[in-house]
Amino acid sequence: MSKDTGPGVRLQKILSTAGVASRRASEQMILEGRVTVNGETVRALGTKADPSKDAIKVDGRRIKLDVRDRYIVLYKPKGYVTTRRDPEGRPTIMDLIGEGAYIYPVGRLDYDSEGLLLMMTDGDLAARLTHPRHEVDKVYEVIVLGMPDPTAMEKLRKGVFIDGRRTSPADVHAGTTVRGHKPTTLLTITLREGRNRQIRKMCRAVGLPVRDLRRIQMGPIGLGRLKPGQWRDLTPAEVERLKASV
Repeated sequence: MSKDTGPGVRLQKILSTAGVASRRASEQMILEGRVTVNGETVRALGTKADPSKDAIKVDGRRIKLDVRDRYIVLYKPKGYVTTRRDPEGRPTIMDLIGEGAYIYPVGRLDYDSEGLLLMMTDGDLAARLTHPRHEVDKVYEVIVLGMPDPTAMEKLRKGVFIDGRRTSPADVHAGTTVRGHKPTTLLTITLREGRNRQIRKMCRAVGLPVRDLRRIQMGPIGLGRLKPGQWRDLTPAEVERLKASV
């Protein structure tokens, strides 16, 4: 282990290469004191190490650099949180995956939302997929209470103010309307940004509360035949398409 001017590779790069997290997230782990090198806790971002000689651990687990990156698509059901651990003891997506590997979700889906969730060990690709600059399409099927009029649809497409900022333009199409005591309408919404509970807030802003929300596609990857709780590894061709999309 050495300081920034010595030999070796910066810790955040080692962690990213090992698939622990993106470089930015790895830096945060270092600052939080979750990384040790040869038994010594490291908090300096400039620290370098030799992954072939030094024992580098995150949360007490030694990282491995000889494993290939893993890419999976999961159909997250409602009632699961998109984290590795939950302080409230709620079910997490790791309960569905059933693996202890350092595989992380790409973005999030709310506890009460369902649908497609990408997970991978490739921290750099995950960072690119979630960065607004790359404008990766995320497609949702949304059932709202009410029947949207042309004005509401236009506002959703052009952008509405939520949390003090206007949302980016979105593709919004209305589908089936089920009439009744409380009519509902199916909307297909494509976003190119990912703010906290964005679709729910957008729809609420135009008087259309969300009853159900399901993400069906992210970039070139769709749900296919997956059912809630199921997952599969991406094929090499799918991984290449995903990389090409950013």
